[in-house]
Amino acid sequence: METLDFRDIQPLRDMNNLLEMARLVAQIKGPKKVAVAAAEEAHVIQAVNEARMEGLIHPVLFGNPDRVRRIAVELGIKAQGLDIRPAKNPPEAAELATQLVSGGEADILMKGMVQSSDFLRAALNRDWGLRAGKLLSHVLIYEAAGFDRLFMMSDGAMNINPDLKAKIQIVENAVTMAHILGVAEPKVALLAAVEMVNPDMDTAVEDAIIAKMADRGQIKGAVIDGPLALDNAVSEEAARIKKIKSPVAGKADILIVDNIDVGNVFYKSLIYFAHVRAAGIIMGAKAPMILTSRADPEEVKFMSLATAVIAAERMQYVRAGG
Repeated sequence: METLDFRDIQPLRDMNNLLEMARLVAQIKGPKKVAVAAAEEAHVIQAVNEARMEGLIHPVLFGNPDRVRRIAVELGIKAQGLDIRPAKNPPEAAELATQLVSGGEADILMKGMVQSSDFLRAALNRDWGLRAGKLLSHVLIYEAAGFDRLFMMSDGAMNINPDLKAKIQIVENAVTMAHILGVAEPKVALLAAVEMVNPDMDTAVEDAIIAKMADRGQIKGAVIDGPLALDNAVSEEAARIKKIKSPVAGKADILIVDNIDVGNVFYKSLIYFAHVRAAGIIMGAKAPMILTSRADPEEVKFMSLATAVIAAERMQYVRAGG
C-alpha cells in the first residue's frame, strides 16, 4: 500500500481543502472504519452514508436495526448496503461501539442518538474504553470568509469551567489538531475580554501564565499569547489600532475560550448566524471521537467524519514512528 508522509502536508486552508485531504487519505490508505453508537437518527445516517459513498469510511451502525433500516429507506438509502449491528438500548450501543474501536476493529467512534453522558461513560471505561491518560476536549474547526486559513476553537462542548491545569491540556489538544491539519507551528490566542493582564480577572491571569509557560518551552509546538480579545486575535488592523505587539495578534489559528458557555455560544453563533462550514472532534483519546449535537446540521457531521479520517490516519502515522 502506498505511503502517506504527513511531513509533506501543507496547511489546510478551507473546508474544501480539508475534504480533499480526507479523500487523499482514503485513496491511499483505504476507508476508515467508524463505529456509530445509537445510529437511529436521520442526520447521522445521512452523514455516514455520504462519507461512505465518498469512499472515506466504512460505517458500523449500532442500534435498533428496524429503526435504522426504516430511517435509511425514508432517506432513499439502500439499507442492505449498511453494516447494522443490534443493541438493546443506546447505552449498550455506546459500549459495543467503543469496544469495537478499543479492540482495534474500528478507527473512529461517533455519537448518534445517545446521551452524551452515556456515550462518554462507555468511551472512558477503565477496562475497555479509549482513555489515553489525557483530558478530553472538543476542537471546532471552521472556515471564515475573508481569511486565508482554517480556524480552530476550543473548548465549547466538553469541559464546563476548566481550571488552569485543564486549560493547558485543552491548548495542547488543540495544537495537536492543528498539527494534524498541517499547521506546523500554530498561533494560539487565549481569549479574554481584554488584552491587558488584569489581576481582578482570573481569565486574564491564567492566560498570561499559559503564555509565559509557552515562552519557557513548557508547552511545545505552538506560538501562544494571551490574554487577547477576539478582535485583536484575528484582525491585524485591530491589533495595530490597539498598539498590540505580538506574534499571535491578528494571526491566530487557534482560539481558546475560558469556559463552555462562551465556547457553546461562539460555536452556535457561527453555525446559525454566519452559516460557516464547520467540523468538530474530541481530542485526547486513543482514537478520534465525534460528539456532535443532535441538532447539528448534516454537513457538520459529514465534515466531522472527514476530519476524523485525517486524524485517525495521522495518529496511526505517529504511533508508527512517523
